[in-house]
Amino acid sequence: MITPRTPSGVLELLPPDQVAFQRMLDAIRAGYERFGFLPIETPVFERSDVLLTKTGGETERQVYFVQSTGALEKARAEAASAASAEASTAAGGEQDATGDTAYPELALRFDLTVPLARYVAEHEHQLTFPFRRYQMQRVYRGERPQRGRFREFYQCDVDVIGKDELSVRHDAECPAIIHGIFTDLAIGPFTIQINNRKLLRGFYEDMGITDPDTQAAVLREVDKVDKRGADYLYQSLTEGFGLSEEVVGQILAFVAVRSEGHEDALTRLAEVEAASSGSPALAEGVAELREVLTLVRAMGVPESDYRLNFSIARGLDYYTGTVYETTLDEHPQIGSICSGGRYDNLAGQYTKSKLPGVGISIGLSRLFWQLRDAGLLEDSTGESTVQVLVPQVDAELLDEQLALASQLRAGGINTEAVLDGGKLGKQLRYADRAGIRFVAILGGQEVADGTVTLKDLRRQDQFTVPRDEVVSALKVELAQPQV
Repeated sequence: MITPRTPSGVLELLPPDQVAFQRMLDAIRAGYERFGFLPIETPVFERSDVLLTKTGGETERQVYFVQSTGALEKARAEAASAASAEASTAAGGEQDATGDTAYPELALRFDLTVPLARYVAEHEHQLTFPFRRYQMQRVYRGERPQRGRFREFYQCDVDVIGKDELSVRHDAECPAIIHGIFTDLAIGPFTIQINNRKLLRGFYEDMGITDPDTQAAVLREVDKVDKRGADYLYQSLTEGFGLSEEVVGQILAFVAVRSEGHEDALTRLAEVEAASSGSPALAEGVAELREVLTLVRAMGVPESDYRLNFSIARGLDYYTGTVYETTLDEHPQIGSICSGGRYDNLAGQYTKSKLPGVGISIGLSRLFWQLRDAGLLEDSTGESTVQVLVPQVDAELLDEQLALASQLRAGGINTEAVLDGGKLGKQLRYADRAGIRFVAILGGQEVADGTVTLKDLRRQDQFTVPRDEVVSALKVELAQPQV
């Protein structure tokens, strides 16, 4: 007998937690649709040559390749027939005719960005730009499983893609989307941290760090300042990069900037611009941030919920302008719960068209696990999508009871009907354990009187209503806050 075991690196939930997870998923979907985004889905696997547009490095080591048993058998047969010819050479590794590593034709997606790039490039002439899409699907990464990190997880992305150009005004919409979603999720106070990669590039050029590779390496170290502290950053920049104490001091002061309120953010930008030697990149970054901040406030985001943070850089080779990270004020140890930013050319590997965009991503599986682990989710015990149970009080009345269940479902109420009989007490205990709040009892007396007895298992009370009013009565009860 095989012992049933869940593979490592996945989030498999029992029904009450799955209900809570699904409600978070629904809240995110509703938040995206509220801002006028359209859904798309892409296949769980892509062609390997599309997915691995830049082979090598960490990405290639984390990809799961897909190969059918038939294709695998064919590959083995071909390898066996070629073995004698290859034995006479010193060739090493599995290679194709060009000398490149031969991978299976298909691979599981490791994020939703590459599939989006392929999707937009392929359907470019069928889409309306700016193209506003959201996508909420599982992705796969073959990294070492550990607490809160998964090999299979839900990614919830939203992006605006432009054709040739995309106004920076769209960058202001992302914080408004984030604010709406996390307000709806009600997981505690949060702050949307905003920065701009152009401003960063200009600042480090002013510091004399102009080599792109060196600048990228310094930014990677700066990105660790919140986790490892200023002392670590000082030692790393002076000893590891040979920067002068004066330059490192200016960098430490710069990355420590956190605005407090809208006007303070504008003041901080003016100070950075005044201290610059005239870097065009810095000036452009400052101008973009000013416009983004102004529009974020115009979109109704309270100024207490967003701020400048000059240490935020995000993906160093990907984002080119505005960048975002969102953190929970009372639980900074959780880290970023939503991130994203602006990029210049989404699909440069697949089309000659320039397709700039801006977007954000919520890693829902990791976020759900972190919130549950930190005790920030309401107790999901007893959670159910079933609102009413119709028990089998009398087997001779089964047709009537099933008709009642159909009546409730037609009225928009999620209803389970008991098909196998038993003692009523046992059926009530089942409903309670399953998290079903109401039981609609239809016995001989109720049938004779044209009524239904409704039992509320949360409040431990019951009342009788006319049969033709049962749907409206239940809707009133279900709309009341639970105590």
